[in-house]
Amino acid sequence: MSIPNPEMNGPMAAPEERVWESPEVQSPVSPVFDELTRQRTKEIVAKYPQSRSALLPLLHLVQSVEGHVSQDGIRYCAEALELTTAEVSAVATFYTMYKRTPCGEHLVSVCTNTLCAVLGGDDIYDRLRTKLGVGHEGTAGEPGTPGSITLEHAECLAACDLAPVLQVNYEFYDNQSVESAEKLVDALQRGEKPHPTRGAPLTDLRTVSLELAGIFTDLDATVEGASGAVETMRGAALASDRGWVAPPMPDTPPPFPSLPEKK
Repeated sequence: MSIPNPEMNGPMAAPEERVWESPEVQSPVSPVFDELTRQRTKEIVAKYPQSRSALLPLLHLVQSVEGHVSQDGIRYCAEALELTTAEVSAVATFYTMYKRTPCGEHLVSVCTNTLCAVLGGDDIYDRLRTKLGVGHEGTAGEPGTPGSITLEHAECLAACDLAPVLQVNYEFYDNQSVESAEKLVDALQRGEKPHPTRGAPLTDLRTVSLELAGIFTDLDATVEGASGAVETMRGAALASDRGWVAPPMPDTPPPFPSLPEKK
């Protein structure tokens, strides 16, 4: 069987010459990031010797504007810090505080780690999941609208002495029960903002994200409210009552143990 030889075919027509035109360059930044956001970005970046160190607060800033971290937000951070979108995405998807889908006005986090779980955290989460009709990171109501709630289970909220606990926009509500948690969610859906057990008055997720970015519109209100609890301070109070003190540091620090010989 003969194999066609391309050289035996007639002369080939030259391809039509085309002039490559560069597409119109458009900024990847969504217009939702206005001049105020850009100014705040500059203020945040200026705090760090290395600009890339500002990535975490910038992601919080983006979330304060959009209610989540969108792909536009990823590109905005990458452009501001001269990073790749892959580098920014790797960070945004690693930390659970950055939400990749639009959230409600309030983020309700129910601790389901071991101690909270056995003391009722699992029951609280199951009741709220049924009540709101959503699962982990699901939103009841139109995202961003008053009374809308995003529900999530959290692995640990670092309040085992007050278990079971939940947070609303990262503010603590301690010693919860199924009934009290349900009443709290009812109040949030009605547009109320019950005062947390400790910490600042309740706001909303976007405001908290702005504060986490390092931007405080009302610092006095942000830091008001008790930050401790009787249960948390019990050990310190007991030590004070009984005159217990930590042993003094030695004048000469003890030597480090010898390293094993290399074999």
